[in-house]
Amino acid sequence: MDKLSEALEKLKLASTDSATDSVESCLDCLLKALVNNNTEASMKIQEMGVLPLLPTLLSPQSSCTPKVANMIAEVAKNEFMRGPCVEAGLIPPLIQLLNSTDQEVLLQTGRALGNICYDSHSLQAQLINMGVIPTLVKLLGIHSHNTALTEMCLIAFGNLAELESSKEQFASTNIAEELVRLFQKQIEHEKKEMIFEVLAPLAENDVIKLQLVEAGLVECLLDVVAQTVDGEREEDIAQLKTSSDLMVLLLLGDESMQKLFEGGKGSVFQRVLSWIPSHNHQLQLAGALAIANFARNDGNCIHMVDTGIVQKLLELLDRHVEEGNVTVQHAALSALRNLAIPVVNKSKMLSTGVADVVLKFLQSEMPPVQFKLLGTLRMLIDTQAEAADQLGTNGKLVERLVEWCEAKDHAGVMGESNRLLSALIRHSKSKEVVRTVIQGGGVKHLVTMATSEHMIMQNEALVALGLIAALDLVAAEKDFVGANLVSVLHKLLSDERSAPEIKYNSMILICAVMGSEPLHKEVQSLAFIDVVSKLRAHENKTVSHQASLTEQRLTAQS
Repeated sequence: MDKLSEALEKLKLASTDSATDSVESCLDCLLKALVNNNTEASMKIQEMGVLPLLPTLLSPQSSCTPKVANMIAEVAKNEFMRGPCVEAGLIPPLIQLLNSTDQEVLLQTGRALGNICYDSHSLQAQLINMGVIPTLVKLLGIHSHNTALTEMCLIAFGNLAELESSKEQFASTNIAEELVRLFQKQIEHEKKEMIFEVLAPLAENDVIKLQLVEAGLVECLLDVVAQTVDGEREEDIAQLKTSSDLMVLLLLGDESMQKLFEGGKGSVFQRVLSWIPSHNHQLQLAGALAIANFARNDGNCIHMVDTGIVQKLLELLDRHVEEGNVTVQHAALSALRNLAIPVVNKSKMLSTGVADVVLKFLQSEMPPVQFKLLGTLRMLIDTQAEAADQLGTNGKLVERLVEWCEAKDHAGVMGESNRLLSALIRHSKSKEVVRTVIQGGGVKHLVTMATSEHMIMQNEALVALGLIAALDLVAAEKDFVGANLVSVLHKLLSDERSAPEIKYNSMILICAVMGSEPLHKEVQSLAFIDVVSKLRAHENKTVSHQASLTEQRLTAQS
């Protein structure tokens, strides 16, 4: 330790008169001490006030510079030294050194900056603001043959790409071309993994997604999939997952997705389709998720349904009723749900037996599968009276929906169950469906749904309740009373925040329940006529007109 103290004293003296030889020998001694006991040597360097002297030694012309940068890199491995390095003003001169042509200087400078800013978003953001990203991308292009420098750049990109503020800067460089070029040259698994770790956060940005697609990344990923699909080594399985996941991520961008779809004739689209019948679960999953992403506009959905993709998804789902891979079930149902959105697709999909296959998963205990199952059925029956009638009289389905309407731990499942229950009534307009819902105990859930914070759900509930009252008031009477329907309607009409549609449908429902003696009494006891008469002055003409009609009805039956 005495030698270290002596070297530090010498360095302090030498740094003032710029004696290169003595500075170099001091630095050699310090680096040796840091190798032997980094923590202790770092503390000594800090105690003796050496850090503030280092900016002057970080000169691009000095032969000592690589060793000074190396020393900073070693010191900054200790968390307690990072703050003092920043305070000593080391970041600006280090960033200047990234313009050097000396590869050793670049390597040690990159290490030093990386260690100082390690795990600090604020310092990384500072580097981004100082323009480090374009500089590093340029370095990667110039020195791609230097393995150590390439790895340094990749590690830096991986850290910086996690920050949202970096994406815009990355997008303004040719990072996509450089990374794809680098990826194409790699043979080793570890090197590919390093590039993947940079690509994944970058590909979250839509502009960069398109750049990566245009740079040919997709073809690289498809090659990796082809090479690893039958592999049993751990690294093959890892590469297959990473490349297929990244492929799906690229399809989340509208422009990149449409470019790869190419009107349904694209080779990439065709290759992805071939993943669905694969025996590999990871490829099945990626294939189904890719279809779900391609199915984000009506044109694509219509083309895919017309070319028989639904059948492939149904066969995949059939294979997973027994195998029960939840992620594949979820992905395939997501794809079917998206494909069912265009009106012209609904009857075509129903005729292929989609509803029957989807119902096989009714016993699933997995909320993500339940959620997608419900959404798929709801999309399918929209405007399809016959299908709504058939499903709405399915006692097992209605029973399960009522059960899921109480799934308070899973708000999504609870909301979708309510919406499907309402949709079955609204689209079938069938007395048999209404009766099945009443017998299954669904009425109280629809009344609760009318109090939802989401206007669309409120409205769907009120329309369904109106149909129940119109089609079978006698059978529903007891449930309406038990669920305090009249009280709920009074609150909706009294609440100034209620949308015009909510007020209108609440008044329609009030008129519909007046034929029931107990409900009529409740309407009278809550003085509805006062609330309704105020609505005659409502700015919405439909609401004010309905208020006049409702008031007449209430007056006539008082």
